[in-house]
Amino acid sequence: MDSREALVALNMIEGVGPVRARSLIDFFGDAPKILSASKSDLLRVRNIGEDTAENIANWEKSVDLAGELKRIADYGCHVLISTDENYPASLREIYDPPLVLYVKGELTTRDKNGIAMVGSRLTTPYGIETARKLAYQLAYLGVTVVSGGARGIDTAAHQGALSAKGRTIAVLGTGINLVWPPENAELYARIAANGAVITQFPFNRPADKQMFPIRNRIVAGMTLGTLVVEANLSSGALITANFAIEYGRQVFAVPGRIDSPRSKGCHELIKKGAKLCEGAEDVLSEFEYLFPASNKPPSAGETGVLPALELSANEQKVYDAVTAGEESTIDEVIRAAGLPSSTVSVALLGLEMKRLVRQLPGKLFVRNQ
Repeated sequence: MDSREALVALNMIEGVGPVRARSLIDFFGDAPKILSASKSDLLRVRNIGEDTAENIANWEKSVDLAGELKRIADYGCHVLISTDENYPASLREIYDPPLVLYVKGELTTRDKNGIAMVGSRLTTPYGIETARKLAYQLAYLGVTVVSGGARGIDTAAHQGALSAKGRTIAVLGTGINLVWPPENAELYARIAANGAVITQFPFNRPADKQMFPIRNRIVAGMTLGTLVVEANLSSGALITANFAIEYGRQVFAVPGRIDSPRSKGCHELIKKGAKLCEGAEDVLSEFEYLFPASNKPPSAGETGVLPALELSANEQKVYDAVTAGEESTIDEVIRAAGLPSSTVSVALLGLEMKRLVRQLPGKLFVRNQ
């Protein structure tokens, strides 16, 4: 048995969570030795009581490891452990990182530039529209949008990122083979094809109230910051925001109507110091060190990690039409580009989002140098 298989087994034993597992690994040296240890030896480990030691010593009676490994292979997913390159680096930094991550799809190094987008399941049209727009903008710029795959804001966030042909990750509070809500089956498939569906829970583990806060810590822990789009005062999204604060990550909140209960949670976060978010630029301004200021690859002295952004044919024409070093009116750009005004407007918005062009008062446009 190798370390990966042993960690899968440990993750399935009742009473063994990430914190106790860390104590066990520190004591025994590696995961396989834990599973072969005697109950008396297990009881020597800090935080390991009678029940947990009994469960570990007799783990083969309750854990079908061979069956779980077959389910992993048959389902077409894989398991990451903390020593794997693609295990989220920021997740390793939290107090209780998951022992294992079941992954359908792929996690990549690009995902270290991830933003969590969360909110209520029972939402308003305003919340849905705003979540889709913000997720689209962020994903379009190369940010990975991370959410929980639930109804409401989570679903809208994933949809917005996919519409931008960007990356998105759904973190589940169930086993990876369970789709909840059931109407999101097709969405989960699209997410896995354009990012990843992940969970720390074994196959066939149903949802319960305790599992969603456990899930929320992963959402907050693997991202640079958490953006709450719409949430009431009892929303689980506030749990995610609190985890982000605990981990020293940035929290953003979208304001809403002052008489809407669905916005009370966001307003409370803003009162407590969360950054008010009206657009993707409010998020990106906190992480400018990650993004080159132009479409050129970062130089050796820059810390940007995202690849140079690709321009569409129309965006390239419009970019060329904005005179270098000078202010250009919208009419001048339209004439120079030789494109319809509606096409130029869309292209200019894309160039602004990619931070290649900025708009000045009076509908004047200038290149970012």
